[in-house]
Formats: sequence, C-alpha cells, structure tokens
Amino acid sequence: MTATETKTYQNLLLERDGDLAILTINRPDKLNALNNETMAELECAFTGVLNDASICGLIITGSGEKAFIAGADINELAVLSPIAGSKHAQHGQKIVRMLEEMPKLTVAAINGFCLGGGLELALACHCRVASPVAKLGLPETTLGIIPGYGGTQRLARIVGKGRALELICSGKMIDANEALRIGLVNQLAGEGQSAVEAAKELIHPAKAKAVSPIAVAMAIQAVNRGMDMTLADGLNYETQLFGLLATTKDMKEGMTAFIEKRNAEFTGE
Repeated sequence: MTATETKTYQNLLLERDGDLAILTINRPDKLNALNNETMAELECAFTGVLNDASICGLIITGSGEKAFIAGADINELAVLSPIAGSKHAQHGQKIVRMLEEMPKLTVAAINGFCLGGGLELALACHCRVASPVAKLGLPETTLGIIPGYGGTQRLARIVGKGRALELICSGKMIDANEALRIGLVNQLAGEGQSAVEAAKELIHPAKAKAVSPIAVAMAIQAVNRGMDMTLADGLNYETQLFGLLATTKDMKEGMTAFIEKRNAEFTGE
C-alpha cells in the first residue's frame, strides 16, 4: 500500500502536501510517546512512503504544542526481560533505520520535547529543524538504561564523541539554540513560523530549481554508506554512483536544461 492510499492509523496522521508526505505522531495526551502500537504503525507508514513514487520527501512531527516525541513508553520498557529487551531494541532500530535509508529526503520537524526514542528517531532523519522552544535530550541513563534505538551511535556521528557522551551520560536536556550550535539540528524555525513550515522550506528551498529524485536518492546512499567506509573506499563508491547517474534521463535533462537556460523537468528516470 502506498502513502496516497487511504490508511487509518490509531496513533498517526499521514497527510499529503503536494509531493511531500507529512507524518504526525498523534498521541498528544502521552506527549506522543512511542509505544509498541505506534512503532508498528510507523513501520507501515514508512513502507508506504517508500513505495509511493509521487512522494519526494517526508516530514515527521508531533501533535500538539508540547512535544515532538517525549520518548518511549516507560510502562512497556519497565517489564522487559533481558532477552525481550534486546529484541525490543533490535526491532526499534530496524524501524528507525528505515528513515535513514529512505531514498528521499526525511526531515524531523521538532516542535517541542524531543527526548529518548523521539530524539533517536529524529537522529535517523536526514535533517532536523526545530522550533525555538524545543528541548532535546537522551535521558535514558536517568532510568538505568541507555538509548536503544541507535542513539549512542548516531548522536556521536552527528555532534562528535565528546558532546554525545556528555549528553548521554548526564541525561540532560538542551534547548534549541544549543542544539543548533553543536550541529544537532540544521536550523531553527523563524519567528511566527512552525517547525513543519521550516522543514518544507528545507526540502524545497526554491521551487523553481527542481532537483532530480534519483540524484537525491544516490546522494543519500553515498553519504550513508560512505560513513561506514574508509575515505578511499568512500571516494571509489562515489565515482561508481556518479558514473551510474550518467546513464539516467535526469542527468541528460539537467545538463540540457542548464545549457538551454531553462528549468529542468526531472522524471526520476
């Protein structure tokens, strides 16, 4: 099922805005905490967006004014056995990783508290935009655990080992300005602007300048895989994808449009 087909979720809202999908975690009474049911629905929604060729980008946000996602459901975590805990983390990592590997731009529009599993989900997005009132953190160590949906790995890759260990080991929250300063978020929403509106501008900074969806997909792939390679191997992988793009209609259209001084009309082929 694609994201354009009707699907009723208990804890999510999935809407279209042109070629963008906007996914809202809709549990405002629980500060949009990620329980098992919500995670299962996220997996379904991510699959739908992935399979819908008419969607070029995905924005994720939280319902209400207080929270993006205030973490996982502690009541569910508290009763996990060691084996069940490991399986729980593995399953959560699998779902969250779908965002990271999505071949179209994913942006977290952080509109309030972004804690624990919520920050881990945001870290897996390709970019993050925050409201000036947002608060971010990984408070798991204050509960006697560590982040389990990839937070220990992705945070260090984004802000560096020292800052990641400071945030994780202290369990403290930081405000949006500090998150911007250390590179945890890409930008803050402007005055009178919502995080979702800012996320839309990040995906489409200039509608007149279209980008090739297949080039975007390969750029994401090059960055993601290159992060796990040596520089030499990453450079070699980049050349392979560069050559592969030379076989596409989008490459020919982009080059021709530039020479002819007109806007390109990409088809993703």
